Amino acid sequence: MKREICFDTETTGFDPMDGDRLVEIGCVELIDGRITDRQCHLYINPERDVPQEAVDVHGLTTEYLSTMPIFKEIAQDFLDFIGEDSVLVAHNAPFDMKFVNFELENIGLKPIQNQVIDTLVIAKQKFPGQKNNLDILCKRFNVDSSKRVKHGALLDAELLADGYIELLGGAQDTMFRDSNLLNSKGCGNSAELIAQILKKAKAGILCEAREFCVSEVDFNAHKKFIEKHIKESLWNYNITPKTN
Repeated sequence: MKREICFDTETTGFDPMDGDRLVEIGCVELIDGRITDRQCHLYINPERDVPQEAVDVHGLTTEYLSTMPIFKEIAQDFLDFIGEDSVLVAHNAPFDMKFVNFELENIGLKPIQNQVIDTLVIAKQKFPGQKNNLDILCKRFNVDSSKRVKHGALLDAELLADGYIELLGGAQDTMFRDSNLLNSKGCGNSAELIAQILKKAKAGILCEAREFCVSEVDFNAHKKFIEKHIKESLWNYNITPKTN
């Protein structure tokens, strides 16, 4: 089982060495490339004023955050959620890790040792010379970011989880996401059936195996296409073609 945590932070500024602090952490869990319903969302009292420039970005004021726990009081909740074996995923990860590790060291705890994946690096490799911020990533992969009026750690972690899946080759159910589109093309109740199948698949409930007769030529062509274009494909199993 591969456990990944897409996460994001909000802060009072750009550099903890200049006195800036964390104000929010949002985490979304993925198991074997599928988003689960487990999340971690924490607001943090930075024990300092929040500059207006930061408030304009995330909307979290000094007054609001003054009622929240300080980092020392929520640190273990965060560490327990991510665990020691998960892979952390963030967009521009060095920024988030710099703040998280500063806060941990500030209260006498060790910096995080988990493997960290930076989706910004992946995006730059896939789309060199183009803008690759989170908003652009969402637009590129048709991830609905309409609720993102202001930055928010949990919302951004949710959007990142969707974008991360697409960066790695897609959720493999993209063609079925809009049941209205399917119905408009004359698929009738097939959209509803597909939605039920996908719901079971995301919950880890396997469908009954079905057998299809294909030629060895078609089988090999399909296998090469999957291996080239879709990483960790649902169809990329060690199977042999079944012929008539």
